[in-house]
Amino acid sequence: MMSCAVAVSRLSRVSSFPVLSPSASLYYKTTTSFSSPSSTEAISLASSCGSPSPSSSSPSSPFKLRFQKPLGFRASKKETSPPTLSKRKRPSKIEIPISAFSFAAEMPVPAEMQREVEFERDGVSVYCKKGRREAMEDRYSAVFDLQGDPKQAFFGIFDGHGGAKAAEFAAENMDKNIMSELTRTGGKEIADAVKNGYLTTDSEFLQEDVRGGTCCVTALIRERDLVVSNAGDCRAVMSRGGIAEALTSDHKPSREDEKERIEALGGYVDLCHGVWRLQGSLAVSRGIGDRSLKQWVTAEPETQVLKIRPEFEFLILASDGLWDKVGNQEAVDIVRPLCIDSDKPELMSACRKLAELSVMRGSTDDISVMVIQLSGFI
Repeated sequence: MMSCAVAVSRLSRVSSFPVLSPSASLYYKTTTSFSSPSSTEAISLASSCGSPSPSSSSPSSPFKLRFQKPLGFRASKKETSPPTLSKRKRPSKIEIPISAFSFAAEMPVPAEMQREVEFERDGVSVYCKKGRREAMEDRYSAVFDLQGDPKQAFFGIFDGHGGAKAAEFAAENMDKNIMSELTRTGGKEIADAVKNGYLTTDSEFLQEDVRGGTCCVTALIRERDLVVSNAGDCRAVMSRGGIAEALTSDHKPSREDEKERIEALGGYVDLCHGVWRLQGSLAVSRGIGDRSLKQWVTAEPETQVLKIRPEFEFLILASDGLWDKVGNQEAVDIVRPLCIDSDKPELMSACRKLAELSVMRGSTDDISVMVIQLSGFI
């Protein structure tokens, strides 16, 4: 006997909504999966088809076909009336209480998990974009109205490595330590005050016993002085009448004076896969943190002090995620039409354009860009 089976399966579809877990938007992803076979509801109809069997009762045919009736069904000559369907009652209305719980307010996404961060206020815009690392390691600082003066402010970009802890610590404490030094010295020798602020921040972070480090570029605006400092490869570029002027110099192990300093301290610099590295490890020679390399990695910044003039248009502070792919003059040329040659400056659009250009050219690093209009501090 040959048997045939027909099965119809209905799968119950299940949707799950995982929630992705602050200084940038919440993202939700919806994934769809199908239930396992064990939870599948199945409705099957089975029938058997008789195989041909020889028969002597029919001389005209060497065999006849015999079909077994489907199981679970009985033939009946009695007519049956069509089943009547009872009308389903509409379910009663369910009252769902409205909760005051706010996901955004009560459970903010940690900064390292955000893909983008934006900040905008008083002629200053910041845009940070996460690279291919699992977590964003860049941070920024924007402090206005220092000592109650609207013409005084502090800005910074901090590019962390080996985690975001050092960048986060520096962003939260650098301005306080610098201002504390200025208060202690009565505002004199501002470059020394900034240097001591950097060194104090470094010393305090090392006491935290946390791994990692961070590069820094900062701008302190006080009494029309523009004080720009850096430790590492974050960079400050100013537009002076449309001409790009780098106000900092990157601290790379390949820089001749940095290499000599490292070797004088018993360290070495070598080329690893096309990148010059300190002790075969770190691609920068100055910064906050880096406990294991502290003998050679100094937190002492290089500082330049300029009196703000009318031709000083804007300042760009950015991490190497931008500068590795975009040139100084090129960056100024992109920002200027949106910052100076416009009735309504679009600084955030300028920051985004720079970051997007870097990504388009192959950057996989975190990218942080800050644009500051200097005319507001004259």
